[in-house]
This record gives sequence, structure tokens and C-alpha cells, in this order.
Amino acid sequence: MCALRDEIHEQPTVLERMLERQEAVREIARHVATWGRRGPGLRQVLLAARGTSDNAGQYGKYLLGAANGLPVALAAPSLYTLYGAPPRLAGALVLGISQSGASPDICAVIEDARRQGAPTVVLTNAPDSPLARVAEHVVDLGAGPERSVAATKTYTAELLALALLSAHLAEDAERLEALRAVPEAVAAALALDAPIAQRAERYLYMPHCAVVGRGYNYATALEIALKVKELTYVGATPYSSADFRHGPIAVVDRAYPVILVAPSGAVYADVVDLLDALREREAEIIVLSDREEALAAARTALRLPGGVPEWLSPIVAAIPGQLLAYHLALAKDLDPERPRGLRKVTETR
Repeated sequence: MCALRDEIHEQPTVLERMLERQEAVREIARHVATWGRRGPGLRQVLLAARGTSDNAGQYGKYLLGAANGLPVALAAPSLYTLYGAPPRLAGALVLGISQSGASPDICAVIEDARRQGAPTVVLTNAPDSPLARVAEHVVDLGAGPERSVAATKTYTAELLALALLSAHLAEDAERLEALRAVPEAVAAALALDAPIAQRAERYLYMPHCAVVGRGYNYATALEIALKVKELTYVGATPYSSADFRHGPIAVVDRAYPVILVAPSGAVYADVVDLLDALREREAEIIVLSDREEALAAARTALRLPGGVPEWLSPIVAAIPGQLLAYHLALAKDLDPERPRGLRKVTETR
């Protein structure tokens, strides 16, 4: 029995269940919007998270900025727990993201926000956790027990929760309708399981790789790199395609592995332009895309389902990254259920 593979394949069901229970998110959005019409108004968002949840926060940074016009900052929890110097939060919605809800430093951010009178919302898979108890509002991810150390279904549930919150804050019926197609698109991406299993052995001996995305899918690059590191011990380094050009591309030579996240959208042309530069250097290119041009240029082409709006594509694009990390771990004769030195719940202060 492999809990990790089972949890990867549970994701369409988890996401469907969240959509069915989205009324709680709608009510939270109404409360935040009402608060925003008083006092200084809703002027910014502060996100507090660690690990995989921090990658979800990167998605939230782009989403709430682009769709809701809100500047978003990622909290520095050490300011609260080590330096005792929390920032002033006038006009801020403070959003905590944590699968376990157990990390003291994230709790500290939310507790201080409550003291300052800021509205607080947490997204967690543990609605009875310490984090949930200190927050004003709780979104229960409802993913069910996640036994594997590597987070999969809770990550995509966090992304969907952020997408729901953003759409309800904007009262955007068109985007809320688009969300209904997400579980089916994730189910379609899971069809890559067998092809990825067949290709994983090709990368058995790679010691390092780059993972590149941009915009909404910068979060995807971060998360795929984390999963590859956690499960396979490969030195996977994530980059924005823009930042990659500012120096790191110098490491790329013949057969250097680069995982490129390139779904349709505003940043597609930029990512494909980088793809051309990587081909000139004869890199070993793995492409996640729904576009024929990008897939045709790859050594390993992982086709994403078409028709997914860019702002929702990170939920779908995470799936082949999870599968690649899982199957590469098996190819390396590693136990994906027991990554060395890791525990399911990590508490930082």
C-alpha cells in the first residue's frame, strides 16, 4: 500500500468536496468585505505560511494582486518570535495557511494580528488546531487525513481555497463558474501517471535540476522543486523564468535538466522564449504545457489538459510534478513514504 500515490489520486474528490462546501468561504469573504468598508479599509494582505503552504502563499500573492488589486506580502514570522518586532497592520487582512495548524510561529502572526484588530483567516486541514483556535475565521480544507510526509492533496486544496476566497471577495460569478471545472481537469492530469512512471528512470542519476515557471506558476516551480528535493534528494532549484536569465542560466550546458512549467497564459511567450535559449544550450528539457509548440521542443513532454484559465493552472500543473517526484523516488529505490530527516508536522518558532 502506498499512501502517497493514493493521496495524489484523491485530489479530484477533495477539490470537488471543497466546491460543494464553499458557502463557508463566501461568508468569510462577506465579513472581510464589510470590514473593508470601515475604518482604513482593506488595503493589503499579509500571508503567513511555511513549507508547501508557503508555496501556496506565492500563488495567493499573484492571485489576490491580479484579481483583487491587493498588494500582498509574505510574513516574516521571525519578526514575531525572535525579534519581537511585528509590523503595523492597519488596513491588512492577515491570512494564515497551514496544513497542520501546529507551527508556533504562524500562530504568533495570527495572534498579533488579532491584537491589532486586523481580520484573520486561516486555511487549514486541522480545524481543531492551535492555529484555528487563535483565528477569527477558519476555512477547513476538508482533505481528510494526509498520512504521507510529502503534502499533495492539502496543497491543491489550499490553492483552491485561495481561488474561492479571491473570487468571492470580488463577487465574480464568471470566475466562480470557472472553478467548477477544476476537479475534472485535475483528474485529466492524473492520466500522466503511467507515462511519467515510464520516463522516470531516464532521470535516475541526475544530481540536480532547475525548475522554472513565472507568474501564477512561479508557485508551481517552487512546489515541484520542493517535492523533488523531499522525495528524491535531487538538488532541485526553483526560478522565475525572468530571474533565471539574470545569472542562473549560466549553469545550463549540454544535458542539464530543466523542468519548465509553460501552460497557456500571459507569461507563455516569455517561457517559450527561454525554451529556445535552453535548446541552444542542448539542455535536457522537461515541459509541462497544453501547447504543442512547447511540448514539441521537450525531451520529455507532459501534456496538461487544455482549456484551463491561467489563474487556475497551478492547481492542475502541480499534479505532474507530484507524480514525477513520486516515480523518480521509486526508480531510485527510495521509500517515498519515509523521506529521510522529515516528519509530517514541523513546528518552527
